[in-house]
Amino acid sequence: MKALVHYGKLLGSSILLLYIVITVLFLLLELAPGDPVQSLVGENPVTDAYRAELTATFGLDRPLWERYLIYVGNVFTGNLGVSFGTGTPVLELIMGRIGNTLILAFPSFVISTIGGVLVGAIAARTRNRWLDGFLSGGSVALFSIPNFWLGMMLITVFSVSLGWLPSQGMSSYGAQGVAIQYLVLPVFTMATSELAYKARIMRSSMIESLGQDFIDTARSKGVSSRRVLWRHAMPNALLPMVTVTGYSLGFVVAGSVLVERVFGWPGMGLLLFDAIQRQNNVVVLGIVIVITVAILIINILTDVIYGIVDPRLRARLAQPLRSAS
Repeated sequence: MKALVHYGKLLGSSILLLYIVITVLFLLLELAPGDPVQSLVGENPVTDAYRAELTATFGLDRPLWERYLIYVGNVFTGNLGVSFGTGTPVLELIMGRIGNTLILAFPSFVISTIGGVLVGAIAARTRNRWLDGFLSGGSVALFSIPNFWLGMMLITVFSVSLGWLPSQGMSSYGAQGVAIQYLVLPVFTMATSELAYKARIMRSSMIESLGQDFIDTARSKGVSSRRVLWRHAMPNALLPMVTVTGYSLGFVVAGSVLVERVFGWPGMGLLLFDAIQRQNNVVVLGIVIVITVAILIINILTDVIYGIVDPRLRARLAQPLRSAS
């Protein structure tokens, strides 16, 4: 019962946060300078009648409060509106691009997670030695580098100077699907900072785990240092990484926006940039809402998984609720 109350509160707070995000974004985009109708027609001269027709078609002639209530109601029923430019439903546009974004996000997530755990564990095992200093310093440096800058440097070196890897798109002109060589640079760019962050967290968690009493007990029984590290300390150190990894997956999806722009990858990020340039506020709102929902769902799943794998939290949630008396 206590677990149901806990997860019910978590779901309620997530819905409230989504509502706040929708409200803030809607108001910010409404207050932003620019005329969506003018952006739609471009530099071509149009009559006042045609401009009025477009304004009425997209509901821009209605009061702000009315547009807000209509939009919020539509969002919570799964309707994200239609694009100003093409009249295509926004959800359809996003669904056509989200697969390409996941093609980048998933391998980046896997590489950063496995690499972060291994690097962090090795750094903890060799702490206060030169290898620990090298790995820890490298992690701080890589985490500090902006993704878009790293991507441009990789393009300069491996695409422009050496000509080893392509810099734009997901396959050669006229080809279908995704070519592996087109994945290398954007995946590496996305995975780098996440790997560095996870390595720092894993190092701290592993050092704390290695200082526990059960580690001293294992060593006193003659267990080898390697077995102590990987069989005893590692499982305990991985518990905090469950939360870090879950949150990381959401931020990898959100962080793909800049990387897609740098590498011309046709995913949600590139769609978002195009919508911003065209002042297509409905598409911008729709993409940000989808990313927000994805992050909230991942956070809820992370909390559930952590409650399963952590015996302490599982025991607390299994306790019955105490009465007020």
